[in-house]
Amino acid sequence: MLLSVLSAAGTDPDDKSTSKPPTFEDAQESATNAASWVEQNWSTWLGIGLRIVLIVAIAVVLRVIVRRAITKLIDRMNRTAQAVDGTALGGLLVNVERRRQRSQAIGSVLRSVASFLILGTAALMILGTFEINLAPLLASAGVAGVAIGFGARNLVTDFLSGVFMILEDQYGVGDSIDAGVASGEVIEVGLRVTKLRGDNGEIWYVRNGEVKRIGNLSQGWSTAGVDVTVRPDEDLDKVKEVLAAVGETMAKDEPWNERLWGPVEILGLDSVLLDSMVVRVSAKTMPGKSLGVERELRWRIKRAFDEAGIRIVGGLPLAAEETAADPTAGMAAPSAYASTTSPQSLASAPIPPPNLAK
Repeated sequence: MLLSVLSAAGTDPDDKSTSKPPTFEDAQESATNAASWVEQNWSTWLGIGLRIVLIVAIAVVLRVIVRRAITKLIDRMNRTAQAVDGTALGGLLVNVERRRQRSQAIGSVLRSVASFLILGTAALMILGTFEINLAPLLASAGVAGVAIGFGARNLVTDFLSGVFMILEDQYGVGDSIDAGVASGEVIEVGLRVTKLRGDNGEIWYVRNGEVKRIGNLSQGWSTAGVDVTVRPDEDLDKVKEVLAAVGETMAKDEPWNERLWGPVEILGLDSVLLDSMVVRVSAKTMPGKSLGVERELRWRIKRAFDEAGIRIVGGLPLAAEETAADPTAGMAAPSAYASTTSPQSLASAPIPPPNLAK
């Protein structure tokens, strides 16, 4: 500021050739010029400052309002999940913990996107108040975005796939899924990578962009199927009666009355062979509980069949009838060479030497 004032007064501070010192009139004139310059531009500065303050204030208030609205929306989703938890509808959907994790992930993504859009727009408006040409900046940002998109297309694909996976609720923590490249229980869901624990305890890191299809074994309901193989001469009416009694008893016992979502149905004969016939039994269960129901059904069916005297194929063999031992069973067949007068023996006898005395 001092240099500008001195320059306006016509005095160069670096000029050594001038030996005339500045006078009081020169200083008074420079101060008058500086005061007039400030008086002419203070309104512009004030306008720019007020515009920046207004832009920042609006951006901050709008960001707070949007984030609170998103938070209220997520809380309402959680309350809806808690209202249906423990009911049949809640079982068909998802549990509270999974809905909470999904809603938190969606809320985090929405809040981040809203903050980025609001603050980015505010920053561009502030730069515009200083009369900065934003066209080169926006063009450079567009070129940089295209370059980054081509260089990190796999990362962008993984991120977008993760966002849509969370929004569509394809799977969540605790679900058993078949992702094609790997299968197991979901232990962590991210926007880029999903972590699965396999049947042998291994952990699979699956990129969301590599998943082409998802088989969720934990949503909706499962089906428990048991094949009962019995002898072909068993009474089918008796077999059906015993199986029906087993299903009714199991549906009333704890904890199977909660895991069974429907009656145990006897579908009928699945196959009939010469030495066996297969009766198919099925039941609708909670998701992920079909294996336990199948094991319990086999246990109860085996005990009920033993009590009813129904033989299952693969049990103890029938006792063989005792017969008299054949004394010639261990003897070899007689040979034709055993008799010296047989044609075989005569043909194999040595030729006698000729009689030279004759």
